[in-house]
Amino acid sequence: MTRPDGTVPFRATLGRSVTLFSAFRKEQTDPAFFYGLLARDTVAQLRSYTPLDGRVVVDVGGGPGYFADELRAAGARCLCVDADAHEMRLHGREADTHGVQGSALDLPLRDGSVDVCFSSNVLEHVPDRVRMADEMVRVTRPGGLVYLSYTLWLSPWGGHETSPWHYLGGSYAAERFARRNGRRPKNDFGRTMYAAYAREMLDWARGRTDADVVDIRPRYLPAWTKPIVHVPLLREIVTWNLLLVLRRR
Repeated sequence: MTRPDGTVPFRATLGRSVTLFSAFRKEQTDPAFFYGLLARDTVAQLRSYTPLDGRVVVDVGGGPGYFADELRAAGARCLCVDADAHEMRLHGREADTHGVQGSALDLPLRDGSVDVCFSSNVLEHVPDRVRMADEMVRVTRPGGLVYLSYTLWLSPWGGHETSPWHYLGGSYAAERFARRNGRRPKNDFGRTMYAAYAREMLDWARGRTDADVVDIRPRYLPAWTKPIVHVPLLREIVTWNLLLVLRRR
């Protein structure tokens, strides 16, 4: 059911969380299944904050384009921006014809040029998280929406494929992975993955003078877990994946 403002209600239930975490086990063996499911869930969640039909959306760090596919299916005009051309061809997919190679730290877009600036699980892969978030706000038009979600370092999946050894240190976890697998991890601490915390970006969001906070919540968890984001330390571990939604003034 569509609301008068064009948004669509979204229910973050326990069953939905179980489905997502169960699907996560197939992330390596069946990426099309997992990322397709995640993309559909994410776009449904995004539509609870803003209508997408006819909107210009940029997917920052969009990689092979699973989210872009679903955004376009919802009627959005979507542009993918990714710094790595190889990422845009992962899982045997063709590079997105509406994609462009560019850095999340210096988006190749004009100020206020998009209706929605979207990013899923990219922030932990850049060395300057505040700069990336600043760029996302910069390219969003007044009244437009910023949807920014990322994995917290102290969560169980904070080290990605090197978890749970990241709790003993990111460098240790990466070296351990390399010794056991004969190759460096894709998410290599200090090179392609960094320690991202909730407090840094909460302070950033609440300190903006050019954007209002619409929502802050654990992205994958049920709605009743939302108060966790207000509890220092506990939020770093339990939130798992933090979602920040802002509206540009």
